[in-house]
Amino acid sequence: MTGYDVAIIGAGSVGLPAAHFLAAAGLRIAVFDPLPSPGRGENRAAIGGVRATHSEPAKAALCLDSIEVFATWRERYGDDLEWRRGGYLFVAYREEDEAALRAVIAAQQAMGLGIAWVGPSEVADLAPGIVADELRGGSYSPGDGSASPLAAAHAFRIRAERSGARFHFGEPVVAIDVRCGRVHGVTTPHGSYPAPIVVNAAGAAARTVGRMAGLDLAVAPDAHEAAITAPVSRFLEPMVVDLRPGPGSKNCYFYQSATGQILFCLTPDPPITGTDRRATSSFLPAVAQRLVAVLPRLRHLQVRRTWRGLYPATPDGSPLIGWAGPAGSFVAVGMCGQGFMLGPGVARLVVRTLTGHPATGDAEILDELAPDRAFESAEVLT
Repeated sequence: MTGYDVAIIGAGSVGLPAAHFLAAAGLRIAVFDPLPSPGRGENRAAIGGVRATHSEPAKAALCLDSIEVFATWRERYGDDLEWRRGGYLFVAYREEDEAALRAVIAAQQAMGLGIAWVGPSEVADLAPGIVADELRGGSYSPGDGSASPLAAAHAFRIRAERSGARFHFGEPVVAIDVRCGRVHGVTTPHGSYPAPIVVNAAGAAARTVGRMAGLDLAVAPDAHEAAITAPVSRFLEPMVVDLRPGPGSKNCYFYQSATGQILFCLTPDPPITGTDRRATSSFLPAVAQRLVAVLPRLRHLQVRRTWRGLYPATPDGSPLIGWAGPAGSFVAVGMCGQGFMLGPGVARLVVRTLTGHPATGDAEILDELAPDRAFESAEVLT
C-alpha cells in the first residue's frame, strides 16, 4: 500500500495537467487510467482548438488561463506543443447569427477577451476564398489558437513524472474508499491506494466514477466525428466556425494546424447520445458538402483520416468543478468536448483550490460551475 496526497482518476485533458501542476506544487500524486498510456480517451479525439471566446464568464476565465499555459510552455519547458495563435472567426451568413454574435461581444470584452466584430471584407482577408454571397461579417478573437493534443498529453505526463507523480496505466479504479463521510483512497484490480483527496477527472466515465463516491453527476456523453487532411502550404490562420445549421448538423468548423493539415468537425443535431466511438461512412460526405459551401478551395484537399470521440455533456454546456459528495471528493468533469482547451486552466484552479490558495475570481468560477447547480443558463457558443 502506497499513500498519496491526491489520487486523480483519468489521465486525459484535465487529469494530465492537474497531475503536473499538483506535483510541481509538492504534493504526492497518483494518476489512474484504464488505458495503457496518457491521453488515450477523448483527449486524442480533440482537434486542438483553444479559445477563450465563450459566453459564460467561468469558461472564458479558465480558457484565458489555458492559453497562457499553451503560449508559454515552450519557453518554460522546451517542449513544442505546436501552439499557434491563429484566432477564432465565427462567421455570420444569417441575420439571426449576426444578432447572436453581436449580442455577446460587449460581455466578452468585459471578460477580458480581445474580440471584435469584423465586416465581410475583413472576413475575406482572414479566410481567403470564403464565399462572399450573403456574408454579413463575423466575430474575431485573435488571441485564440490551437495546439497538438498528443504533444500536450505527452509533455504534461513527462513533466508530472519529473515532479514525482506516479502514473498507474492499465489500472481502472473499481472503488473509491468512503468511510465516515470522507474519502480515504481508491481501489484498483492491483490493490488499494490511500489518499485523503480523490479527483474525478474521468471524462466520459465521470458519471460511473461519481457513483463510487455516492454522486449522480449530470454528465451524459454524446458522439462527434472529426477528420484531418494531408498537409498543404499555409493559407488559413483562424479557426472558422459557420453557425448555420445543415442536414443533421448544428454548425461546422475547421482550421489549419501548425503542421499544415486542415482539421474539421460538425456538431450533430440532434445529438448522438451514447458511447459508440465507431466512425461512420456518413460523416465525411455530409461535412465535406458543408465545408465546400463555406470555403470552396477545400474541395482540393485529400482527407487522411476520420475518427469519432465523445463529448461528456452537461445540461447547460459548462463543466462541473468543485467539492462534491463525501469530504475529500473533488470533481472536474463535464467539459462538453472542450476539455483540451479548458484543461490547463481547470488544472490550475484545482491546484489553487486543493492547496487553499485561491486567486481573485476563483470563488465566482466555482460557484458558476458548482456540480449541484440548477443548470438555469446555457453556453451560447457551444
